[in-house]
Amino acid sequence: MYDVKSMKAEEFINHDEIMDTLKWAEENKSNQALIKSVLLKATEMKGLDHREAALLLVADENLDDVFGLARRIKEKFYGNRIVLFAPLYLSNYCINSCSYCPYHVQNKNIDRKKLTQDDIRNEVTALQDMGHKRLALELGEDPVNNPIEYMLESIETVYSVKHWNGAIRRVNVNIAATSADDYKKLKDAGIGTYILFQETYKRDSYEKLHPAGPKSNYSRQTEAMDSAMEGGLDDVGIGVLFGLEDYRYEYVALLMHAEHLEAAHGVGPHTVSFPRIRAADDIDPGKFPHAVCDDVFEKLVACVRISAPYTGIIVSTRESRECRERALSVGVSQISGGSRTSVGGYLLPSKLAQTENTKQFDITDNRPLEEVVAWLMECGHIPSFCTACYREGRTGDRFMELCKSGEIHNCCHPNALMTLEEYLQDYAGEDTKEIGEKLIKAELLNIPNKKVRDLITEHIKEIKNGSRDFRV
Repeated sequence: MYDVKSMKAEEFINHDEIMDTLKWAEENKSNQALIKSVLLKATEMKGLDHREAALLLVADENLDDVFGLARRIKEKFYGNRIVLFAPLYLSNYCINSCSYCPYHVQNKNIDRKKLTQDDIRNEVTALQDMGHKRLALELGEDPVNNPIEYMLESIETVYSVKHWNGAIRRVNVNIAATSADDYKKLKDAGIGTYILFQETYKRDSYEKLHPAGPKSNYSRQTEAMDSAMEGGLDDVGIGVLFGLEDYRYEYVALLMHAEHLEAAHGVGPHTVSFPRIRAADDIDPGKFPHAVCDDVFEKLVACVRISAPYTGIIVSTRESRECRERALSVGVSQISGGSRTSVGGYLLPSKLAQTENTKQFDITDNRPLEEVVAWLMECGHIPSFCTACYREGRTGDRFMELCKSGEIHNCCHPNALMTLEEYLQDYAGEDTKEIGEKLIKAELLNIPNKKVRDLITEHIKEIKNGSRDFRV
């Protein structure tokens, strides 16, 4: 039986409820009176429940209305800011048997590698020299090679590196489901968001795709965010790997998971990620029958933006420049840039070939970070390296209240401009710098509060004179 507040996976992600929802949406996809009532409710910008959201996804005659509303909601809560980050792969040792991931334990083709703490320092230095301030740490599940102690030591190492004007100010973590005690250790280590993708919410498909290893336990995976919140991590990031199952099923279940977290813990997910399955060492995406095309991908992003208006949406370098540009306009608020998905992939270019046999998946958008930054600005976005909310304690329900109230424009917008100015001064070429300075000058005028606007204008001058790390 479906119970949004239950702590049991089979009750808050209830298969019968999902199937009933999909059937109801299909039956009503031409019911314009009902669709327009849902769209009218969505204009209040307070979100939709999973049934209403399912109806929007199949309302093909109303796509223009859906896309237009998604753009307005993104503008209201996130403005034109786009947060930038990079993944850092620490180890590809793994004891699981995920059939869509080349790190699976049966794969003897790839080179297994684990970074030492000195390796991590070198990788972080390379990332700082690009201009990154925010990282997502990634590693396979292996209690012998990748114990929680290794992750904790690695987090400390990442935060300790200060190369020139560089610093990693926020470390997010994407590791396997673990215990509430381990999540508390991660919280105490100062992580930002704990990220864990469900991969697929459809239990029978999940069990086929994960035939062995601790990740084969569906309930363990699905209930992990509850354990994380019990351990004190109030910023969590969820997602599915689109292409493993029918996207409609995954979309409804994803929103049900968000509803569950809100109902059970008082705050929904901080982010929702939208990865699609990609080629890798022994992984052929063509063998998975549920591929999601770019048009459907864009619609999924827009519908999630409407249904969960306060939640950040992430699209990585798995996607092409063209696809990311479409997704940015209808809801995405975070992207990766200049990424490597191999262990040790940020080392000097001469060593890159040695790391290629350790990567998790092929990247589609291979542009360097500066090119991504310039592209965002040319598209009218503000590239943001901000981490202020995390460091000021504005996480979980405190961040959500800030977003809902609209006060986000008096803090996130100014912080984005200051971090962009830091990037321009420290890492950008002259052409990028010229574009950025014009953008900052124009965007300062969009800070609603005059006192804040005057303060940020002064801080921008101080950054140009060598000061760093201001935040409001």
